[in-house]
Amino acid sequence: MKILIIGSGGREHALVWKIKQSPLVTQIFCSPGNAGIGQDVTNIALSDDAAIITFCQKEAIDLVVIGPEVPLVEGLADRLNAANITVFGPSQQAARLEGSKGFTKEICRKYHIPTADYECFSDLQAAKAYITQHKTPIVIKADGLAAGKGVTVAMNEAEALQAIEDIMGGKFGEAGASVVIEEFLEGEEASFFALCDGEEAILFASAQDHKRVGDGDTGANTGGMGTYSPAPIMTEALNQQVMETIIYPTLKAMKAEGCPFKGVLFAGLMIEKEQAKLIEFNTRFGDPETQVMLMRLESDILPALLACAKGGIKDIALQFSEDAAVCVVMAAKGYPESYHKGSILNGIEKADALEGVKVFHAGTALQGEHIVANGGRVLGVTAIAKDIASAQAKAYQAVNTIDWKEGFYRTDIAYRAVTTKTP
Repeated sequence: MKILIIGSGGREHALVWKIKQSPLVTQIFCSPGNAGIGQDVTNIALSDDAAIITFCQKEAIDLVVIGPEVPLVEGLADRLNAANITVFGPSQQAARLEGSKGFTKEICRKYHIPTADYECFSDLQAAKAYITQHKTPIVIKADGLAAGKGVTVAMNEAEALQAIEDIMGGKFGEAGASVVIEEFLEGEEASFFALCDGEEAILFASAQDHKRVGDGDTGANTGGMGTYSPAPIMTEALNQQVMETIIYPTLKAMKAEGCPFKGVLFAGLMIEKEQAKLIEFNTRFGDPETQVMLMRLESDILPALLACAKGGIKDIALQFSEDAAVCVVMAAKGYPESYHKGSILNGIEKADALEGVKVFHAGTALQGEHIVANGGRVLGVTAIAKDIASAQAKAYQAVNTIDWKEGFYRTDIAYRAVTTKTP
């Protein structure tokens, strides 16, 4: 089979790495890819959807795997399907589960899916008035896509009002045309992934991530500074509860709404007193959650991706290692705000050679003979070991092998799951 993967991040590098292991695969392309992906498969620059379709037809691509959320929300899967090209990823209508937080909340309310109480506003003054009538902490979200940065947990009224002004004042562009204001949920967060074919779903895996830029979960929200899998809080009973109260009802709801969901449904959860509530949905694999989950996946992933696209996901049985995996993101100094590109990274091959370690490239490019930083989140240094503490230690051993003075990383990834922080 010939595969095309769309995207350029750590998630896509992890997908390339895992799909390449399938005996069904003959060739993999990635558009646009990055320096690390280019070491494994062929990178191809495809400028738009029309170019992607033309390439797929010319190369007789058997499956397109769409990594990022933006092309999904913009309808790439629909255009590929219309051209009779098999695609892993939801339709534009189904991708609204990620593209509009307001849409997701309406689905939850209509179909009785457990989530935080909320209201949506497109009028600034009405949103502010709502804040003054409700207690804090309270959660303010840009309705649309904001690269993981459009959420503010406001601890007081002033912070809440400022967040609303930022969002509706244009900080996130069109994503902030409307705002969702939610009840603050207490508990422990977890990321839960299910594979869906429009009719049925199976549990994929769980993870827990660190969105804040600084140690101790402090500072600005980012796209993710590190993660670990499995999520210790996700017991077998809780996994089943999430499938029965959140995943299956959402599948039925989307089918009833005329937009069956095919792909991976990524549920951000809040767990309190062994009960799960939905924080938000993503309609694609997470980044960097994919890195740790695929390190643990022992099965061939390709049949599962095909089953999501064509049906029959219930017939797929996936086997995961009982070992744990930890990913530490190395980011450019200044991220998630302004940062410089072009600094040289050394020692990646040495880190990659460590047993149980894989360095996934997220924002890299090739400049002559050098791999250079080409984004905010640049590397996802990932390790697998017998338990989370051992995987954490191994990941930081690998991080310390990489020489990149213009980068930084959190020193406490997975601290919730271990008793001591990594120095």
